[in-house]
Amino acid sequence: MRSRDLWQALSARRYLLSAWPWRATAYLVTGAVAGAATLVGLAVALVVGGVLTVVLVGLPLLVLTALAGIPLARLERQRLRLIDRAPAPARPVRQPPATGPWPWLITRLRERATWRELGHALLFALVLWPLDALAVALALGAPLHLAGTPLVMATAGGGEEAKVLKQWTVTTWPAASGVAALGLLLLALGGYALGLAAGVRAELARVLVGAPGEGDPEARVGELTRSRARLVDAFEAERRRIERDLHDGAQQRLVALTMTLGLARLDAPPGPLADQLAKAHGEAGRALEELRELIHGIHPKVLADYGLPAAVADAADRSAVPVDVALELPGRLPRAVEAAAYFVVCEALANVGRHSGADRAEVTGGHRDGRLLLHVRDDGRGGADAAAGSGLTGLADRVSVLDGRLSLSSPPGGPTLLSVEIPCEWTERFA
Repeated sequence: MRSRDLWQALSARRYLLSAWPWRATAYLVTGAVAGAATLVGLAVALVVGGVLTVVLVGLPLLVLTALAGIPLARLERQRLRLIDRAPAPARPVRQPPATGPWPWLITRLRERATWRELGHALLFALVLWPLDALAVALALGAPLHLAGTPLVMATAGGGEEAKVLKQWTVTTWPAASGVAALGLLLLALGGYALGLAAGVRAELARVLVGAPGEGDPEARVGELTRSRARLVDAFEAERRRIERDLHDGAQQRLVALTMTLGLARLDAPPGPLADQLAKAHGEAGRALEELRELIHGIHPKVLADYGLPAAVADAADRSAVPVDVALELPGRLPRAVEAAAYFVVCEALANVGRHSGADRAEVTGGHRDGRLLLHVRDDGRGGADAAAGSGLTGLADRVSVLDGRLSLSSPPGGPTLLSVEIPCEWTERFA
């Protein structure tokens, strides 16, 4: 997003009579002051942190120094209002998985925006603020000194001479007036120069610490990622709603119907009516079992209540092939990740039971380096093909929605190994 207000003002005829030259000057002057203060602060923090590192006390200070770009970026976004009334929003960052300073610190250190803002802080402290100060000095300092030559000649020079920029001497009033006129002309040009310098400076600041514009490819990719995450969350919420409605509605009605038919069988005398009631009672029982299986397949209650390890263990108990489970997690994962991982395991175990001819299978995995890792292995005949209608293609698509990967290794003769990798953070509040 460009500094529209300043660029539009520069093209206007009354630019020098407006407040924009003053606003550009204020932007550059405050940049010079803030940059000098940033340089001193970073230098002190690095020196003190480096000295105290010997006794390990300086390590936290050095870590905090890496976050120095965050408040400076916030200040820079506020200063941009001096030359552009449009707000400069911050780049989107992930929310910490839990409350507290430690999760926030870990999340911020992993964010690209944090290091971009630190780079802006270093550039600000070492390069930009001297350029701000130089621009103000050249555009205002020199022209004002020239414009004040008659005053200097009348006061400091006793009306006989005046030193111009400490380079040459003016000894006559016409010459002093000519220098003053040149200073006023340069001052007018300096107003435009300050506007241009402030505009370019603001563009660089927006690139480093502002959110990308609507037409920016990075912005489009970020918005697609966020919308995809919202769709996944909405899909899981809808699954849970359907599961809850079936469990609390249709299932309870079928239970009541089964009990009613059972009581009717007890009261009915032997004969055709009793036989029909018995048949209806059996059909209602089978329908209830199928509904329970359907509910379990939509979103199993054990997954919602106890998490992925318990749900995988439950799926292993119901598998047609004996399954060993070794899944260790530090806490609860995001619901979408748990659901995707659970259904991948269920589909893999179903394929093992139907197609592999295996005698045994195992499910292993854990959470390492910010990623959920799952492996489903069996000792069957191998030769499985994910593209041959095994259902794994749909699971791979579901995992890819979460930025994960699903891979299959199944050479003829076995063994078959299905691996899943999903980036995620564990949720401390469920730990």
